Amino acid sequence: MKALSGYYYVKPLENGMAASGGGDAIQCRARGIFKKKGVTPLVGDHIRYSHTENGEGVVDEILPRRSELIRPPVANVDLAVLVFSVREPDLNLQLLDKFLVHIEHAGLDTVICLTKQDLLAEAKGEDPVALVQSLYENIGYQVIVSSSRLGLGTELLTERLKGQISVFSGQSGVGKSSLLNRLVPGLELETSAISMKLGRGKHTTRHVELIELPGGGFVADTPGFSQLDFLELGVEELSTCFREFASLAEGCKFRGCSHTHEPGCKVREAVENGHIAASRYEHYVQFLTEMKDKKRRY
Repeated sequence: MKALSGYYYVKPLENGMAASGGGDAIQCRARGIFKKKGVTPLVGDHIRYSHTENGEGVVDEILPRRSELIRPPVANVDLAVLVFSVREPDLNLQLLDKFLVHIEHAGLDTVICLTKQDLLAEAKGEDPVALVQSLYENIGYQVIVSSSRLGLGTELLTERLKGQISVFSGQSGVGKSSLLNRLVPGLELETSAISMKLGRGKHTTRHVELIELPGGGFVADTPGFSQLDFLELGVEELSTCFREFASLAEGCKFRGCSHTHEPGCKVREAVENGHIAASRYEHYVQFLTEMKDKKRRY
């Protein structure tokens, strides 16, 4: 449930499911053999443990993982909830696409959750909610609009999270803690005020921890971060992380088409015809350039 200062807090299973409600987690250390093998138990791991004489426990075995995230370090996650605010900080589509690439690469299902919808009433100009809904729902992503202040979207999100381990990710200051406080009454996670000068929140979450949802399921509350790098992703894998490219790429004239300059490229053709959003393609090219630059440096 939580990893902190070399301790692992473990919740026993009842009939294959984590025991719900009361009962403290058992504080465990990991066996030395894990360190020798370079293996670390992760939050979300299913493990076998044994009790020690001092009332604590020892992690004896880590069971096979069905998924593993490097950053944030969580195992067995089923669903990623990408939390982005529509205002304060303003919606950043490039960062949203970057998060989506990492989540697609990890093989997780995704929900895009837009927060602070109540701030839109005061705003002028383009409606970011309508923009995200039209752009990402067409690609196949579910978009949930929420406001922690108004309690909007909480029921829909609770239903979506049932029976799964979900990870909440997104830029700092977008309202992840406020949203979790709404989902889990009495949780009272520390929330951060937005620094208007920097346009981002202070980091309020220091470690990864599974939070149990009243409706069933667990949410990993993770440190907010706004920087992601592509070191664990191969250049040739990037286009597969853009859902709308996948079916078209098969029709490209050249195998291993980079979708940037090759003749007979179906992806570029779809961009020109308006079937792929210009912003998505633009971000793909930016990420590709960033990855190639990094590869040269390393």
